[in-house]
Amino acid sequence: MTKEMTDTTTTRVIEIIAEQAVLEPGDVSLDQTLEDLGIDSLGLVESIFAIEEAFDISVPFNANDPSESDFDISSVAAIVAAVKTLVTQQAS
Repeated sequence: MTKEMTDTTTTRVIEIIAEQAVLEPGDVSLDQTLEDLGIDSLGLVESIFAIEEAFDISVPFNANDPSESDFDISSVAAIVAAVKTLVTQQAS
């Protein structure tokens, strides 16, 4: 994966999360949690759907039990890393 693709992925994930949090992308940092941003469980599910659509990937996420999911939602950075991994896996 190129650095340009990585930066584009990060930017797009932040845009999706910012939209759910009703914030500007510049107000979202990688070390924040979704809870920090005021995103509730419904917003999380909507974010997952938006990420799947934006990147044409299938996110292994169990909305009924997020702690049991393989998709790390512990921070914005973790979500970005998980998306990059899924995009790379799908490309291979």
